[in-house]
Amino acid sequence: MAKRTTKRFVALARVSSREQEREGFSLDVQEEALRHYAERHDGEIVQFFRIAETASKRDERKTFRSLLEYAKKNSSKLDGLLFYKVDRAARNLFDYVELERLESEYGLQFISVSQPTENTPAGRMQRRMLASMASFYTEQQSLDVKDGLAKRVQHGLFVGKAPYGYRNVRIDGRGLIEIDPEYAPRVQRIFELYAFYNHTLDSLFAALAAEGLVYRRLSPKFNRSILYDILTDRAYIGEVRHKGQWYPGTHEPLVDRATWDRVQLLIGQKIYRTHQLTYGSELIRCGHCGSPITGERKTKQTLKGERDYNYYRCAQIRQPGHPRIRMTEAELDEQVLGLFDRMRVGDDEFRAAFSQELRKSTLSEQQSSKQRVQELKQQHAAVLDQQDRLLNLRLLEEINADTYASKATDLRDEAAKLRLQVEAADRERDETADLAVKAFELSQSLQAKWVTSDYAAKRRILEIVCLNWRLDDVSLVPVMRKPFDLMVEGLSLNNSRGDWI
Repeated sequence: MAKRTTKRFVALARVSSREQEREGFSLDVQEEALRHYAERHDGEIVQFFRIAETASKRDERKTFRSLLEYAKKNSSKLDGLLFYKVDRAARNLFDYVELERLESEYGLQFISVSQPTENTPAGRMQRRMLASMASFYTEQQSLDVKDGLAKRVQHGLFVGKAPYGYRNVRIDGRGLIEIDPEYAPRVQRIFELYAFYNHTLDSLFAALAAEGLVYRRLSPKFNRSILYDILTDRAYIGEVRHKGQWYPGTHEPLVDRATWDRVQLLIGQKIYRTHQLTYGSELIRCGHCGSPITGERKTKQTLKGERDYNYYRCAQIRQPGHPRIRMTEAELDEQVLGLFDRMRVGDDEFRAAFSQELRKSTLSEQQSSKQRVQELKQQHAAVLDQQDRLLNLRLLEEINADTYASKATDLRDEAAKLRLQVEAADRERDETADLAVKAFELSQSLQAKWVTSDYAAKRRILEIVCLNWRLDDVSLVPVMRKPFDLMVEGLSLNNSRGDWI
């Protein structure tokens, strides 16, 4: 067998920032130098790996791991690994150790074309010093970036992508944000409709669609999650978010403070989170010990990338003798789907009777809500009376101007707060009845709606339909509320439970 004369190399070119590219380390420059080295040494590059400046850390790690796997698999056919510089070969000392192992265990020579070193103890020490310096630079650069971001926030500047309604711009070399003339009016309209036109999140995106307002050109439809995020984003009142906290910003607000406060009070009547666990927060009790079923989110690596899974188990699962049962959210969803499937009815007479029973069942809660509204109105009337008496005291000069101004401001704020609470209570009462009807409609066409519902909608539907839930072994056992028990159990109206929604 003839001896192979042409050398075979594997090469890696890596650029981690625009600054390094401007200093002459671009992928094109590195690739040209690496190919020129291979040609001068009577060889060829059989596999070229590239890590661009735009690569995420995950993509960068993936490319580096692919390089290692290829080199190990084909080590007998290769003569060396080519890099432009030592600091282009590895981004940290852990990666550099992996490359040294290829040299010591697989016989693949580490070749830095612009920083040549010998394959001797002294040469390897020199490379390690260069790798240590590169690692130090990377770590120090990370600290400098974090410090720079903190200083930007202190000066009221954004540190990332501009919120919807704004856009990122560079002015005199500084990254700033400015109002987006296309999207900003849509944000203002969203706040206006929700604050003053008695909309819910569901009716809000329908109203926006009716007005022809779209979210983005490639993603035209607003949804509950998007609207909730917009309505609770303090950037629109001129603040900047950093590490979970909000700081005063220098950008122009899109929403005045009065409208913002009104929206927060109205939307504060409901708790809405897109990433909460549907069956967590003590919704279900363990059939074995009576403890709450708790949920946890796990991230797993799949062929299509990382994917989140929700698992549910008893909070006391580790107790001696307790069944070691874990359920996925998909498994619980399947049982809920089955429950609602059993609630489907095809008889017009039954549906009419059920609707009448549903109206009766909401009467108690509506009456309670009316009483709450009446109490708030009485408190509001009392505050108005205090305003009148305060004005009379001022006219009689029994209090000075400063005292009057201070007390009058407090009473105005209190009156405004009570007015908003009355409106919110009225809206909540209407939404409860509306949700009950929607729950019935959902039970008749669940497959088409349940999978698109968000966390808040699913939780409210489950609470409306059932009194409580129990997990017996792997079976989800509901105790139905009236009148949904009729649909599941096939009972007559007269045999229904006396539990009310």
